[in-house]
Amino acid sequence: MNYFYDLWDDFISLLFPRLCYACGDHLLRNENIICTSCYVTIPRTNYHRQPDNPVARLFWGRCLVEKAAAFSFYARGSRIRNLIHKLKYSGVKEIGFELGRIYALSLKSSGFTSDIDVIIPVPLHPSKKRIRGFNQSEYIASGIADVTRLPVDIYSLERIELSATQTNRSRYDRWTNVEGIFRVADLGPLRGKHILLVDDVITTGSTIESCVNELLKVENVKVSAIAIGCAVV
Repeated sequence: MNYFYDLWDDFISLLFPRLCYACGDHLLRNENIICTSCYVTIPRTNYHRQPDNPVARLFWGRCLVEKAAAFSFYARGSRIRNLIHKLKYSGVKEIGFELGRIYALSLKSSGFTSDIDVIIPVPLHPSKKRIRGFNQSEYIASGIADVTRLPVDIYSLERIELSATQTNRSRYDRWTNVEGIFRVADLGPLRGKHILLVDDVITTGSTIESCVNELLKVENVKVSAIAIGCAVV
């Protein structure tokens, strides 16, 4: 039976080739979303093993973040950039879930998530979510939750104002663009929790900073932050 299934699978692959979303090469039978070559060669930051890392230092003197990290480096032409663009702009939601799972395996094995109580993806404004059809950070958070078994909360933190794109803005402009655009809808469920904020990319850290400043209004809360890509090295 498996022999005939493999033949059928090979035939279907000839008609509708499955391609790696990172590099465009053909996927083998046991590969999914990302080919083995990309899985191995995508550069990891390993910042989750370094408390004093470039992502964590972004927030020094700006807001109280317990720890911060990112999976890989977000640079022009990088495979991570290809994956995130296909996730956000081509609607390949499975990429978010798969990247979340891959990163979560490293986070969990290092103990990074051992004291986390709840995962909160950085929210989109409702109108932007309607246009795109989904929030990419929610899919990344779902992948992390699948490995860590931590709950995901998509309701407590809200984006209440629609900001302009952050692309090509200076650090100061990025901060003023997102200042005060988030709100905690209900303080109760988050009291005393250690929250893991999840985003797709961290550049200047302005969006995370705005989220953190709002979340820290909750009594006895702690906040850590991670992203799949980062533009700092």
